[in-house]
Amino acid sequence: MLFNTLRFFIFFAVVLLLFYLGPRSWRKTVLLIASYYFYMSWNAKFVLLLLTLTCIDYFAALWITSSAGRVRRLALITSLAANLSFLGFFKYYNFLAGSLVQLMGLPEHSFMLSIVLPVGISFHTFQSMSYVVDVYRGEQEAIRNPLDYALFIAFFPQLVAGPIVRAREFFVDLFHWRHPTGDEVLRGILLTLMGLTKKVVLADQFAGVADRYFNNIAANPGSLTAWSGVVAFALQIYFDFSGYTDMAIGIALLLGFHFPVNFRRPYLAQNITDFWHRWHISLSRWLRDYLYISLGGNRGGRLRTYRNLMLTMLLGGLWHGASWNFVIWGGYHGALLSIERILGVGKQDPGSHIRWTRVVLTFGLVCIGWVFFRAATLHDSFQVLDAMFSTTLGTNLILPWQLWMAAVTLLLAVAEEKQGWFEGLVKAPAMVYATAIVLLLFCLELLGLTGKTVPFVYFQF
Repeated sequence: MLFNTLRFFIFFAVVLLLFYLGPRSWRKTVLLIASYYFYMSWNAKFVLLLLTLTCIDYFAALWITSSAGRVRRLALITSLAANLSFLGFFKYYNFLAGSLVQLMGLPEHSFMLSIVLPVGISFHTFQSMSYVVDVYRGEQEAIRNPLDYALFIAFFPQLVAGPIVRAREFFVDLFHWRHPTGDEVLRGILLTLMGLTKKVVLADQFAGVADRYFNNIAANPGSLTAWSGVVAFALQIYFDFSGYTDMAIGIALLLGFHFPVNFRRPYLAQNITDFWHRWHISLSRWLRDYLYISLGGNRGGRLRTYRNLMLTMLLGGLWHGASWNFVIWGGYHGALLSIERILGVGKQDPGSHIRWTRVVLTFGLVCIGWVFFRAATLHDSFQVLDAMFSTTLGTNLILPWQLWMAAVTLLLAVAEEKQGWFEGLVKAPAMVYATAIVLLLFCLELLGLTGKTVPFVYFQF
């Protein structure tokens, strides 16, 4: 059940009615049933996997709370091993088997299995692991009511593609729930419509350009052609994922839950360090708090810091997908982050006349990384990189009206960066707010692709 379908909005309307019109004591049950129905709409049999991991981590947290010493550690290890085993089997078995087959010179499909990846497994396992680790560290109390914990894991707005919500962020809303204020309702509606517009009007349009290029690289030679195809994908993945996040945050807000910001205009970043403070923020802080710091962080000298950065980003790349392309993508960003630390880059200088040069350079470096993220194979990745820096010019695949759309969104991003117009719009007079809503609906009607529902990019992770 995709967010960008009529079926989802009918489902959400029913959930809202049952949630607010029914007795308050039923609300958690309504959300839990709705969340499991939402998950089962993808593949009903995988609900058993979700229930199994939920039970393991629920009891592991209670075990940690009631134990001491090695027993507590054993409970933590049991939880982490279960989550990583399920994630490893479903997501990485065929990748590892394929790599082993190549090393041993065996037939291509030896040891390979027909595995269907459970939707959202990367997100809900990370969310569940963070809860158990927080309980182990004494930063979170173990949840006693199993239905409360099950709702935390399965809550449908962010179940499939995040943001990765911390337990303390979720349970403060669940245990002290209050009706959304008028401004929160307006913000939730606006975020939901903005997210849908980003997806349907912008991301899906640029997806067509990116697909045209990456599906037949050899037929589209030239540096301008390659850069236009890669930039189209950069715009697609940003509008696609940030659009989903906007919808998730907006939908949750209409139900009285406050999710953390997951994107903060990442293509205005002045360096790669700044980019990762703006892009997929919930994953960045997860990797920092549960992997980078656990490895030692910046303690132990510079070499260990660079090692920890590289390991964190390599594993972050592998989290996105089971292929060497994603490993290289993660390693590429890890190397850039390390180089910036060595050079002392990382401090913003908003008043500097070279700010926009930094922004353009950072965007170019990010686009080079996106090649490995989007290309189907390593061979395709290097073919694209070769074309991007070739002397043959080629043609621009992005249509003029699409360039105008990108320019408008850039101006809006700069205005939000400087003035924070979104909050101003929420608090603006009713006529101004209503005009914005009508404009978004008009864009959806005029520019939204018809007859074709394009899945969100991050649903595959």
